[in-house]
Amino acid sequence: MRIALANDHAGYRLKELIKNYLINKGYEVNDFGSNSNESSDYPDYAHPMAGSVGNNENDIGISFCGSGNGINMVANKHKGVRSALCWNVEIAELARKHNNANICAIPSRFISDEEAIKVVDKFLVTGFDGGRHQRRVDKIQFLK
Repeated sequence: MRIALANDHAGYRLKELIKNYLINKGYEVNDFGSNSNESSDYPDYAHPMAGSVGNNENDIGISFCGSGNGINMVANKHKGVRSALCWNVEIAELARKHNNANICAIPSRFISDEEAIKVVDKFLVTGFDGGRHQRRVDKIQFLK
């Protein structure tokens, strides 16, 4: 599995923790930055990360910013992307099962390291249920 990562300054520390965790588990990780905790703008990193998921260069994306909202909004501007704001394991599981989410946006300032690892693990191992949920996902369209 190829996993794309993106963050702003507020998400840098947690992104680095998760990146090392994923690499140690044997995942292929593509880090789109930021590469420091100096002030940065999340769209600069979220756009290339989300584009890589939307065009299938990466299978899954995980993004990090202070609240998770800004980086999530940017990702959802991309065709083929369904980014979900995930702050606990149940939300991450339902985002995958019911929404076929392919990017997990994590609110770095509002989640513990331990919970973030659990969220990422659940997001990566949970599949899409399909069925009635496919009908709903099919109704999500990219609007110009």
